This record gives sequence, C-alpha cells and structure tokens, in this order.
Amino acid sequence: MPGLNILHIEDDAQTAEMVSAALAKTGATTVWAADGSDGLRLASGSQFDLVILDRMLPDMSGIEIVGKLREAGVDIPVLMLSALGRTENRIEGLDAGVDDYLAKPFEQEELIARVRALHRRASGQSHSAVIIFGDMECHIKARTAHRQGRHLALSPKEFDLFRYFMQNAGEIVTREMLLLNVWNLKFDPQTNVIDVNVGRLRRKLEEGFDQPVLETIWGAGYRLHAV
Repeated sequence: MPGLNILHIEDDAQTAEMVSAALAKTGATTVWAADGSDGLRLASGSQFDLVILDRMLPDMSGIEIVGKLREAGVDIPVLMLSALGRTENRIEGLDAGVDDYLAKPFEQEELIARVRALHRRASGQSHSAVIIFGDMECHIKARTAHRQGRHLALSPKEFDLFRYFMQNAGEIVTREMLLLNVWNLKFDPQTNVIDVNVGRLRRKLEEGFDQPVLETIWGAGYRLHAV
C-alpha cells in the first residue's frame, strides 16, 4: 500500500507502535494521535486515506468520534479496533458509521488485509460520486440523500443502507446481502437490526411523498423502485 496515509487514534503507545510497524512494511505511512480530541481534529482535515480508531479512549469514545465525523459529512473509511468483540459491540460500532470492526487481540496480517480491503472499497466508490434513480439521488462523497430535490436527514447507517439500495436499484436485495455489505457480518446475529433500520429508512424515503419506493418482497428481501 505505498503512498497510503493512515491516521491511528490510540492511547496505548505499544499498540500504536505495533500497528505503525506492521503497516510500514506495506509502504503505508501512519500518523499517531494519542487522544480522541486530537484525533478528531486531524481526521476532520480530510488529509488521510483511512482512520484506524480505538474504541475506548480516555477523553471520548471511538463511537463518539466516528459519529461526529459522519455528522460533519466526513466520509473517510474508519476501521475500529476494540477489546469489545461481542456481536452487539460490532453492531453498535457499524451502526455509528464505522466501516469495519476488528476485535483485539488480532494478527498483523489480518489488520493489513482489512486496511487493504477498506482502501479498495473507498477507491471504487470515488468513480461514481452521485447515483440517480427515479426521483432519488445518492451523493456518495457528501453522504447525502435527496428525493424530488428534498434533502433527507439520514443517520450514518441509514445512509449506508440507502447507498446499497441505490447501487442495486430495481433488484431484490436479500437480508444476507445487507448483513454482509452494510453490516460486514458473515452470519445472522438473530436480531431485528435490519428490520429496524430498513423501517426507519422507508419512513424517511416515503413520508411526505405520494408514492412508496422501498418494497418488501416477502420471503426474499427488499427492492427499491422508481416512480
């Protein structure tokens, strides 16, 4: 990953040194921020290709940091590292706007693989800045959604859902596809997280408009259609 510029927000110097050394072998450059406030300031400047973020920091949590970044429209890829590796912890991080979640302890090779995958995904998105389908628009970089020219106030996870539906507009999207591509889960956590978030997104897409656009295909999944 020569030329990749990574911000690592981590209060533990030993972990920061290990991550920096591992990524340096790939040609990436890592800048270390030892607390959340400094890390948030640096990440907001958009000078980095990717952020590696510890979940538990002394001054503010990683969840708070990524939430503030997404609220400010900063769409930089974020990989969260945490000793909290339970399914509910992963879902909370992903719902907050984290792009990937790696539980501690981890192997250096897996860390490098996750960073490479996030960078590839972000690079691929940059080729299509706006997706238009029917009367809906999805602005990838700005992370904004519009219908009939009206801005829709979506949470980070609702936007991720909307973007995925727009990328697969007109096609049936299964629950398995959503778990893998929106929540980055290869298994069903047996929660109603998908139903809750799809329900919220549907309300925001359809309230105040004459025609519904997000259809439930019973036994199959969901489909976004144009009107």
